[in-house]
Amino acid sequence: MSESAVRLGEAGELLLSGVLDFRTGPGLRKEGQALIKSSAVTALVIDCSAVAKSSSVGLSLLLAFMRDAAAAGKALSIRALPDDMREIAQVSGLTELLAHP
Repeated sequence: MSESAVRLGEAGELLLSGVLDFRTGPGLRKEGQALIKSSAVTALVIDCSAVAKSSSVGLSLLLAFMRDAAAAGKALSIRALPDDMREIAQVSGLTELLAHP
């Protein structure tokens, strides 16, 4: 199992990695929220290319990060959504929401 993390990358990138599930979700939620609030940029990109596996918790995290960005007056987009997260989004009717900043 890979270690899960959310960290700030270059120029407004939030790099999400590892396994996103009920064990890792709460910590990632707090860390991501703090990174979004403290970021000086007005447009953020969540890069999911290093996500190894995700349950519905991963989508919940993305939605929470979208709310955090909106509350901070920042645009947010998502890049490289993994297949398992994309499938859950389609079943949940969230594909359109996640596709737009």
